[in-house]
Amino acid sequence: MKFKNQTAVSELILLGMTHDPELQPLIFCLFLSIYLITILGNLLIILAERADFSLHIPMFFFLSNLSLNDICLSSTTIPKLLVNIQTQDQKIIYTGCLSQVSFVLIFGGMENCLLAVMAYDQYDAICQPLRYQVILSSDFCVLLLVLSLLISTVHDLLHTVMALRLSFCTNVEIPHFCELAQLINLACSDTFINTLLVYSAANIFFGVPIAGIIFSYTKIVSSVFRMHSVGGRDKAFSTCGSHLSVVFLFYGAGFGVQLSPTVVDSSTKNAVASVMYIVIPQMMNPFIYSLRNREMKIALRHLISGKPFLFLCS
Repeated sequence: MKFKNQTAVSELILLGMTHDPELQPLIFCLFLSIYLITILGNLLIILAERADFSLHIPMFFFLSNLSLNDICLSSTTIPKLLVNIQTQDQKIIYTGCLSQVSFVLIFGGMENCLLAVMAYDQYDAICQPLRYQVILSSDFCVLLLVLSLLISTVHDLLHTVMALRLSFCTNVEIPHFCELAQLINLACSDTFINTLLVYSAANIFFGVPIAGIIFSYTKIVSSVFRMHSVGGRDKAFSTCGSHLSVVFLFYGAGFGVQLSPTVVDSSTKNAVASVMYIVIPQMMNPFIYSLRNREMKIALRHLISGKPFLFLCS
């Protein structure tokens, strides 16, 4: 336990991605490009889903909400990073840092729940096609969305309230983004309860959705191999492949960020993991779904050409 030089910290220092001044413009341009691509790509997914009536089904309803969540998650961290690089001011007030932690937990948790819900949607569409529209009614889809947000918010409050009890030494420096694991690692007070809570909550909050995803895809694979139509089998694997790609990308980096920083002190490793968790999946999701999904490709093509708007106005 660390109890020396405890004080009420009002400001923290975000060290950024690199200390080399010559690399700062490159880092700024890189993250600005990533942010703009993320916003544009996910916004196109949302507009395509709203403009094309053929996409008004549960699968694309959840996809458009995943895109909205990706925009929110990226906007929680990248703009502050860009402002710090541009102004050369690396300070962030403690309440601002805690707010950033809170929003990352909420939107990261929301993504976790949405991926599990989307796996359930795939299971119903492939294993119970005749009852698909009955099971996943509009009201039930909204209920799943609200429940996901509620669970994510409770998970966030649990960690945020416990983080308020932490005391910090003077000159608190955070390697990149404000993250819960980094705050715990830098605290001077006893962090045993916080660390135990991180591991316990991760096992439950991430473990249950992952178990649901594994169960859903076990049933899906079993059902697909019983299909007599080769075309139907290929379509099922193509649709599921998009979701699985996002799942592997999100959870693979997510566990590295949530668990390893509490026991491993490596700024470079944590920075790469944070980028993979908070930045890269949100940028890649629109490409993964649009390139592998025929309906979304057609809707995006119509959206760009202006056909959906003519259809909606007629």
